[in-house]
Amino acid sequence: MLPILEILPNEPTAEERNEVLKLLLDLNAPHTTHLIEQPDLGIVLRDPDTFDIIGGLYAVEEYNWLFIKYLVVPAARRGEGFGTKLMEQAERIARERACLGIFLDTFDFQAKPFYLKLGFEQFGELEGDAQTPRRFFLRKLFSSVR
Repeated sequence: MLPILEILPNEPTAEERNEVLKLLLDLNAPHTTHLIEQPDLGIVLRDPDTFDIIGGLYAVEEYNWLFIKYLVVPAARRGEGFGTKLMEQAERIARERACLGIFLDTFDFQAKPFYLKLGFEQFGELEGDAQTPRRFFLRKLFSSVR
């Protein structure tokens, strides 16, 4: 009997997502030893008066690479070095975890020149159109693994 293909009508539940992930990890296990559960990385900027989060960085470790999923610095604080400080801390932690490097993506209206200045290199691109900005994929391979 053939498997049933089911399109889930709503967002997948955590259980459904974890089942698919478990199957993938089991399939990948013979080919890699680098998937060690590490805690996600969060670094935040807080307003000194209210202590509210006003920016920050969120990353996950995937197969011995740190993937920066989100980085935001409030517009009023850009150019003051906060983005660089966030990325420096992420890199320090990635090196402590013995990652091969860091990778991320950014849109053409965002911060590609900022990441290039920090030593990242572009390794991919998705084209855009009138409603969709171009998306760039960047990486920084640590010299200790070259």
